[in-house]
Amino acid sequence: MHSVRIFRHYMRVPLILLAGIEAIIFVIAFQLSVHLRWWFMDGEPNSEPTGLLIYSIVVSLIFVLTMGATGLYEASLREGLTGSLIRITLSLLLGSLVLAALSFFFPLLGLWRSVLSLTVIFSFVFVVVLRLVFFYFNPSIFKRRILVFGDSQLANQVMIASQKRLDIVGFIPTSEQSISQIKIIQHDKPLIQIAIEAQADEIVLAIEDRRGKLPIEELLECRMSGIQVLEQQSFFERELGVLKLELLTPSWLIHSDGFEHGLMTMLMKRFFDILISLIFIALLWPVMLLTAAIIFIESGFRHSVLYRQLRVGENGEPFEVIKFRSMRVDAEADGRARWAVTNDPRITRVGRFIRKTRIDELPQIFNVLKGEMSFVGPRPERPEFVADLTRKYEHYATRHRLKPGLTGWAQISYPYGSTEEDALRKLEYDLYYIKNHSIFLDLLILVETVEVVLFGKGAV
Repeated sequence: MHSVRIFRHYMRVPLILLAGIEAIIFVIAFQLSVHLRWWFMDGEPNSEPTGLLIYSIVVSLIFVLTMGATGLYEASLREGLTGSLIRITLSLLLGSLVLAALSFFFPLLGLWRSVLSLTVIFSFVFVVVLRLVFFYFNPSIFKRRILVFGDSQLANQVMIASQKRLDIVGFIPTSEQSISQIKIIQHDKPLIQIAIEAQADEIVLAIEDRRGKLPIEELLECRMSGIQVLEQQSFFERELGVLKLELLTPSWLIHSDGFEHGLMTMLMKRFFDILISLIFIALLWPVMLLTAAIIFIESGFRHSVLYRQLRVGENGEPFEVIKFRSMRVDAEADGRARWAVTNDPRITRVGRFIRKTRIDELPQIFNVLKGEMSFVGPRPERPEFVADLTRKYEHYATRHRLKPGLTGWAQISYPYGSTEEDALRKLEYDLYYIKNHSIFLDLLILVETVEVVLFGKGAV
């Protein structure tokens, strides 16, 4: 991907071109909206062509700025097409609010609500079509070009993590080890020159033992020139949405950003939980009522349709989670806690369906309303499992810094786990969520949860 240096910063030419085309799209969308409005009214625009052009440029500039502010002109969107659609929607809504405010304070702009609404609709359609065309004809436009520097097996992990999202331009070995799948580049010239010739956007350090192996001055020169230099942990965090346990160190946690639990963020999250809970209850009460009736019939009208189980919540406080009963009443007759497994014989026929469709989780909406859970967060585990895993792994208790959730980053990113190893892999995703949680990430998780439910991903 070709880059140009603007004000000492490397900018990717295709993304600059994309921003320019979308700026023209916003101008056209505004002009089309104005003329369409007056056409419906059997009249002519009451502004001169020059005035309309100025208005359309203002609209275009605002939308381009909000698109950039939401990360739509960066080399890679980790969320993929779904994330792009959400960001486009949010950026256009944000731009509309800015334009509405401008129209209020400067009435002479004449930005009518009908024109603004039509502009947003046309802009959304045109921009989505344009981006689909770019994805189809030149998918690498949104891929970062990575130069791997190192000699460890982590370089292999970097390569595997990068196959779909990134373009690895080469591997600079610091020992005799090599990776056959990656182009080998010898470190026989300044690192900045190698990076520029390879058109690398970033350098990923994949080194276990760094003593005497890191060219600090050269890396600093690359960083000062606008080429990102990433540690392995930061790379995996960005590309895979995980915090690798084997790379997790106290110093990295201290110096990295994130782990912000501000009062306003938590209040917004709570408001969001209550609002979504009430909407879900209003929409899904017939489903819950029908499910309860079927479970009651299957049990021969003898057993409760609800199942309460002790789980560990925020700050390690225990609470009772409520679910529709999907297992036999004697599933743990001996009193010993067991992980649920694929094709678990303890699951009833109705239970298998409601677990596959996640209907069994719906009563937890009342846990959310009570404030014991959130809609999005780490899934709550049983005290027996938590005690064992906390004793073995020092970072496991960190997942209780936030309220547990009905769904979570680990649930949409990792298949259903029934072993201790699965619990650790999910912990890597939970740690990422705790570090980076936001309303936007919660919205993204909820959107992707729909796919999980529709296609039964991760269920047993």
